[in-house]
Amino acid sequence: MTKEELRQLLICDETYRIERTVSTNDMDKFQEAICAFSNDLPGSRKKGYLLIGVHDDGTLSGLQVNDQLMTKISGIRSDGNILPLPVMNTEKISTSEGDVLVVEVTPSFATPVRYRGRTFVRVGPRRDIASAEEERILSERSMSSLPTFDMMPCWEATLADIDIEAIRNQYMPRAIDAEILSEDRRELKEQLTSLRLYSRQYDCPSMAAIILFGKNPRFFLPGCYVQFVRFAGKDKGGEILNEREFQGNLFTMLPRLEMFANDAIVTQRPVPVSLFREKTVCNYPKAALRELLNNAIMHRTYQSNTPIRLYQFDDRIEIMNAGGLYGEARPENFPTVNAYRNPIIAEAMKVMKYVNMFNRGISRVQEYLEDNGSEPARFFVDKLTVFEVCVEDANLTDMRRYGANANEQITPQVATQVTTQVTTQVKALIDIFGDTPLTRIEILEKLSLANRVWLLKGYIKPALRLGLIEMTIPDKPNSRLQQYRLTSLGLAVKEQLA
Repeated sequence: MTKEELRQLLICDETYRIERTVSTNDMDKFQEAICAFSNDLPGSRKKGYLLIGVHDDGTLSGLQVNDQLMTKISGIRSDGNILPLPVMNTEKISTSEGDVLVVEVTPSFATPVRYRGRTFVRVGPRRDIASAEEERILSERSMSSLPTFDMMPCWEATLADIDIEAIRNQYMPRAIDAEILSEDRRELKEQLTSLRLYSRQYDCPSMAAIILFGKNPRFFLPGCYVQFVRFAGKDKGGEILNEREFQGNLFTMLPRLEMFANDAIVTQRPVPVSLFREKTVCNYPKAALRELLNNAIMHRTYQSNTPIRLYQFDDRIEIMNAGGLYGEARPENFPTVNAYRNPIIAEAMKVMKYVNMFNRGISRVQEYLEDNGSEPARFFVDKLTVFEVCVEDANLTDMRRYGANANEQITPQVATQVTTQVTTQVKALIDIFGDTPLTRIEILEKLSLANRVWLLKGYIKPALRLGLIEMTIPDKPNSRLQQYRLTSLGLAVKEQLA
């Protein structure tokens, strides 16, 4: 934003899309404003602006915007208090009279948007809780645009096909503020419409209602279940030791799936860390497995007839769901950029406490695994139609030992085992190596990358963990003279992947 554009906002008389404040600590006020701009009750589709550091008359307060304030305001987007997630951007504009922190909010298609269970709207200078009629307008507008599959009407379904009692008695008290709910005298269909679980236009439940609370979701969506298979050995050719299908709506299926994963998949053992103290290590940390399964359920393509696959082998688990990266997410920006294929399902899982923070799932998984002493999860994000993640069993010998000695004889079996762990980024990295070591700058140039942090996280560290490359100065990993070269294992894997 230029200073001239800011000046126009300061004098703009379109009060329904501008809110000025000199406060820097009133987070409730900020989030209510962002919620109201997201709802865009007038239907203008114009962006709303929260201007922090500006008096009501448009003059600047002399605010100095620091990194702490920027981080605090930017965090509103993903803290889960505003659902569905707002589309917003924060920017600092510096002038001779002081700084202005500009929060730009794009109107949402998935309305009504709620802040802590309350729907805020703005008409003129007024910001208030939406009335029942205003919520109806927002709901009808949302259903008419149908931007995502979970918001579409399920034309064949009726109220008899969803569990009304579970919605009324268990979901609504969590999703809607208690005071608002106690005063709500609308008929059931209107209440469900405000939650985007019903389409008044087509007089039927939405797809989200069927997935979340349907009495028989597979009647309408044949692939709406989770398939678990325990194979003997390290590939799908092994004997099937156990097989389960988890069916039903998410409200009842998620607790059963979590209990099964904890009881049938996760094992733990004590590991001595000192003479008098032990540490418990799991083959797969419960929290990491829970997060990965919830992500698969939240982000899958429900139009597909392919179920979510949870496969367990002797050395790893694999989780695969239909639907690759969505929206603005790309292999090159994953996992820093995320988009939600099913915003209503994502919102419901947040309400039901299966999701704590948005856009932090991947980093949380890696943290859980690291704390457990496990290898990082490997995400295969270059497939167009599926999303797959693989987690290694922490009880197995660390694969790094295969590359510890550059002169060690590598068998084809070992190379094949490691090849299954190689991501697209790691393959691209080992492909550029020849007979001479390379510096990070040379690797950046050969891979045509600009981001050094992504090079380290996505390419170099995974290759080091697998023992495919090694440092020329291992005792000084941050040395300016540091170079990298292929190990004998890296060369064998490169030849197998060629």
